[in-house]
Amino acid sequence: MVRIIGSPSRYIQGKGTLSELTKYTEKFGKKMLVLVSKSGKGRVEEKLNTAVNGTDTELVWEIFNGECSKDEVERIRKTVEEQKCDIVVGIGGGKILDTAKAVAYYANISAVCVPTAASTDAPCSALSVLYTDDGQFDEYLWLPKNPDIVLLDYDIVATAPIRLIISGMGDALATYFETRACMRSDATSCMGGKVSKTAMALSELCYQTLISDGPKAKLSLESGACTAAVENVIEANTYLSGIGFESGGIAAAHAVHNGLTCIEETHHKYHGEKVAFGVITQLMLENVPEDELEEVLDFCIRVGLPVTLQDLGIEKIDRAQLLKAAELACAESDTAHNMPFEVTPETVLNAMLAADRVGHYYKNLFA
Repeated sequence: MVRIIGSPSRYIQGKGTLSELTKYTEKFGKKMLVLVSKSGKGRVEEKLNTAVNGTDTELVWEIFNGECSKDEVERIRKTVEEQKCDIVVGIGGGKILDTAKAVAYYANISAVCVPTAASTDAPCSALSVLYTDDGQFDEYLWLPKNPDIVLLDYDIVATAPIRLIISGMGDALATYFETRACMRSDATSCMGGKVSKTAMALSELCYQTLISDGPKAKLSLESGACTAAVENVIEANTYLSGIGFESGGIAAAHAVHNGLTCIEETHHKYHGEKVAFGVITQLMLENVPEDELEEVLDFCIRVGLPVTLQDLGIEKIDRAQLLKAAELACAESDTAHNMPFEVTPETVLNAMLAADRVGHYYKNLFA
């Protein structure tokens, strides 16, 4: 039985780290394509200029078009080729980072991921999630290696909109439950091996960190403070979840997220927000003990993650629409089939409806 652990070559988090970026990248090259949103550039430009000041590193700025699609990846790859860049640095959210990793793969250059929020576990993974140009899930692009560097700067991450780190908690919440499902079903992980004890332990530590520090981190950020709880959640959202899901596996929670992307009303919700509802749906599929379900729902409600379809923007339940989402979740190429039992569109639909009802019940109970 092959067990594989994947991770970035270097993981760095701390205060002011972006201003020292070239200290970590100098061995990879001297010409960086920096992929960033227009607003993100304003947040990081001064720090990057400080990082390259006095060095022979050159920056080539490229503004992200907004979607991690095949067209966008190819557009940026052409720029890398024309500018003769040897490093691509993605600075932003999950879609920018996934785009940067895909570009680095196709251009055969080094990838550096600099999240501006701890909003997903995308930075550490050897995976790019591709969407269509209009925002629907397209496919997973499995990459041959993890990013060369993942770097988080507290000055940036801890000052991002709080909703982003909460979304990251939703994404990270899935890691333990999906890894556990993959271990029970003996599924193959994202790395192509079986679930190792290390992957299971990291996934469980991720969950325990969220439960113990997530609500405190939210309150700290609301007061403008970067506390130990905030630092722990940043690590859980980014590193523990990133290594845990990739070396452990993904299952129904992310498959439900992928299905929900076909419903236009959910498009304004972040990845982790839809994944959180996917977690509750997976727990309903598994018929977990009530105390475990309560712990997850209590956590989601306390930090502000969606627990109902209404929370996702779906005001009126349309069974035909939800069935379409369930069918997409059960696509042959998706990960719902990593569950340790048969999963069908009907069972996913029923679990989604039950998750919605349970979410309403506990919101009223905890109100």
